[in-house]
Formats: sequence, C-alpha cells, structure tokens
Amino acid sequence: MRRDVLDLREFYAGPLGAAAREMVSRKVTEAWGGLSGLDLLAFGYATPFLESLAAAGARRAIAAMPAQQGVEAWPLGAPNNAALVDEAALPFPSALFDRVLAVHALEEADSPLAVLTELGRVLAPSGRLILVVAARHGLWANAEQSPFGHGRPFSRRQLEALVREADLEPTGWTRALYAPPLAWAARWAEGFEQAGARLWTPLAGLILMEAQKQTIAVRPAPARVRARVYAPGALRPA
Repeated sequence: MRRDVLDLREFYAGPLGAAAREMVSRKVTEAWGGLSGLDLLAFGYATPFLESLAAAGARRAIAAMPAQQGVEAWPLGAPNNAALVDEAALPFPSALFDRVLAVHALEEADSPLAVLTELGRVLAPSGRLILVVAARHGLWANAEQSPFGHGRPFSRRQLEALVREADLEPTGWTRALYAPPLAWAARWAEGFEQAGARLWTPLAGLILMEAQKQTIAVRPAPARVRARVYAPGALRPA
C-alpha cells in the first residue's frame, strides 16, 4: 500500500526531506543538464524535484501520481499540471516524453514490473528515464519516519534486472543521500555526502539508475529469386 500524499508532503517540508531533495536534484541535474524543448514526466511523488527541472527549460512538465497515493496540485499559483493516474495504464500516448523521473514509484507498487513497463511505453525512443529507489543496504531503508523506509528497497543488481525485464537498458547509476536519517544530521547533509561518496559508498540511502529503450537493428535475410532474362539469340545484330 502506498504512502498517502499528505505524509509525503509533510516529509519533504521537513529538514530530512529538504536534504533528500537537494541531493537527488543535484544528481538528476548532473545527468540531464538542460531540458530546453523537452517534455518531462515526473511519476510517483516527484513534485519536490520539479522546480529545479522546470527551471532547466523543459517545454512541458507533468506530474503523474498513482491513485493509491493521491494527488496534489502542481505548480502552486499556476495552471495545474498534475494528474491522478492508474500506475499500470498511464493516460498518455506512447513515446510522448523525452525525460521521465520516477521517485517513490517502485517500492510500494503492486507490480514494479508493470509500472516500469508502462513508463517505458510513454518514453520516447531517444528518451532517458531516471529511477530513484531506496537502497537495500542503506540506512534509509530501515527508517520508518521517512517514505524511503516503506515498501521494498532494491540493490543495484536487482534494479538492473528489473529494468532489463521491462525491455529497457541501464545506461548508468549512482548513489546519493549518505546522511543518516536523523533530524540533527540534516544540517550536515553536504558534509556527509562528500565524505560518504569516498569512504562508505555501500551505506548510501538511495540508488539512482538511468535507462533507455533498447533499440535493436534487424538485418534483412538474403533470398534468392529467379529472374527471367531475355536472350536475343538469332535476332542479335550481325
């Protein structure tokens, strides 16, 4: 069962949520850079990360939130671009989005494979998908005061296998959120991030994995075909 949207909003309004938002947003920006002229889908509960992405010049940014979770309006003070959706049947045409960011999307899904397959369907052939999940061996997977402590966490290999099963190809991965899930540690999150990336990488709270659609080139099989050829014979000029 998914966490309620009100619980998620409350978490990201606090110091731990602010630290998580900062660390994840930085990694996504490093991976994607500018989004000028691109269409972006944020699935799960990704509105805390949309402000920085929308500022990167995205042509269209849409927040899609699973029905079991609930939905909140986004952006505030502007025409709404958020929608309540069926996680296994998104109301979007195939190959619509150039970028897809999925946060709090897989851990509590009834079928992570069905969700990932549907995200792959709406992803453009040249598009890029980033998944943000709780790391199985990280401290945050056991922190029930945060939404990352609920549902199923993933190891890198488990996430890679799931991505490939959905006919997507992993193209890169990284870790984030090394600060322990304690309120006092939030103010030192930057220091934990710098030290953790060098000293205790397996203890990161989150795994971020980027994937793309698999494109397979098909070579046509050669075939012999009989051809009728005209032979002049006796009518050939002398």
